Amino acid sequence: MKDAFLALEDGTVFRGRGIGSEGLTRGELVFNTSFTGYEEAMTGPSYKGQVLMFTYPLVGNYGFSYESIQSEEVGAEAVVVREACDNPSHRNSEATFDEFLKDMDTPGIEGIDTRMLTIKTRERGTLKAAVAVGDYEVDEVVEYAKGAPDIQDLDLVSEVSCNESYSIEGDGSRIAVLDCGVRKSILDRLSEKDFDIKVFPADSSSDLIREFDPDGILVSNGPGNPKMAKAPINLVKDLVGELPVFGICFGTQIISLAVGADTYKMNFGHRGANHPVKDHETGTVHITSQNHGFAIDKESLDGTGLNVVQTNANDGTVEAVENEELDIYGVQYHPEAEPGPRDTKDLFLNKVLKIIEG
Repeated sequence: MKDAFLALEDGTVFRGRGIGSEGLTRGELVFNTSFTGYEEAMTGPSYKGQVLMFTYPLVGNYGFSYESIQSEEVGAEAVVVREACDNPSHRNSEATFDEFLKDMDTPGIEGIDTRMLTIKTRERGTLKAAVAVGDYEVDEVVEYAKGAPDIQDLDLVSEVSCNESYSIEGDGSRIAVLDCGVRKSILDRLSEKDFDIKVFPADSSSDLIREFDPDGILVSNGPGNPKMAKAPINLVKDLVGELPVFGICFGTQIISLAVGADTYKMNFGHRGANHPVKDHETGTVHITSQNHGFAIDKESLDGTGLNVVQTNANDGTVEAVENEELDIYGVQYHPEAEPGPRDTKDLFLNKVLKIIEG
């Protein structure tokens, strides 16, 4: 078993057991409260620039299936768990937690008091952290954590977006997807609805989108501070009113910024599969999957034309915005339901289809 350290920017150091690949890495320490879905969470591009900690005490008990991953690499810089299961039981399991991290060239650490770290994060807010697996000195790891850049200052979208456009053919409405770090499950849901899809890099021009002649554009999820994603913001500015514009998570923040609203960094964010969202029209509360550390400033929406149609039942943050005249609709959560919950699996895309088809 390899030596491993987790160090925080405030000088706190935790000694644990190394899993995955050896190395020294750093990022913003965040926690995910899901009981399951670690395969999808770990490979979500939205965790770029972050050290991902799971609050559930045993992770990896049903192994890893490469069919469930959301991208070709682990999005997070490192993974932190209380205990990583080394003897998984599932008919589709292809690797243990340790084997999967090694295959993805990602370091991890187990044997950490994740409950205490979660409480600390909720009280203090997110902290910069470094994870070291292998032969490293404690002081070196602490200084590396202290020197980590602020996630608010980073353009992380450029690190996770595709380099070239690609198509996923379908017989239905034509939709452009702006890849700010799109999850595979979003594209799978669009395909299930028979959309004719073309995925574009995040720095694409509005003219390139027009050449595709889509019936609408979907701005995807993505990592980090939406204000740093200048190209997507400008693209949406150009296309609002010309095309129906839809957003998921980070994409909804991009839309809000494009029409003149503001966003802010949350204290510790929403990450997990148990976040209640209230629909103001129906009064229904949906349980949703979420992964975001930034949010839309509700007050800043005044005068933008965007109406808040759903809010978080826990803290009142904005969960969905809409402008019926301009055909804009975006949700802050992940409606694609991989791995779940499935409350909103069809609601979002049915709304998209209704807007596109008139």
